[in-house]
Amino acid sequence: MMPLYLSRFSYTPETWQRLIGHPEDRAKAARSYIESVGGKLHGFWYAFGTRDGYNLWEAPNNVSMAAVALAISGGGALSSFETTVLLTIDETMDALHKAGQVQYRAPGA
Repeated sequence: MMPLYLSRFSYTPETWQRLIGHPEDRAKAARSYIESVGGKLHGFWYAFGTRDGYNLWEAPNNVSMAAVALAISGGGALSSFETTVLLTIDETMDALHKAGQVQYRAPGA
């Protein structure tokens, strides 16, 4: 399984105005972006609140997802775009085991 990524985005007022005038299913566009790097779109949702929408993506690696994020961010239709790498339970368990080996010292301690 490829890594999963959660993106949160907000459109500019101009983008909303264009979508009101010419409604379109932007999930189709998002699907084409991620498929161009060998990934898959698992979901596209609009929301009320701090962000206008959310995407759940699968991509071969961080560089591929970064390429999609950069292309989208550089397009000018969004006022914000933020992507988080999601860890599986197994990856988190591995990280927890490795964290026990890290000799961390708190600032000033």
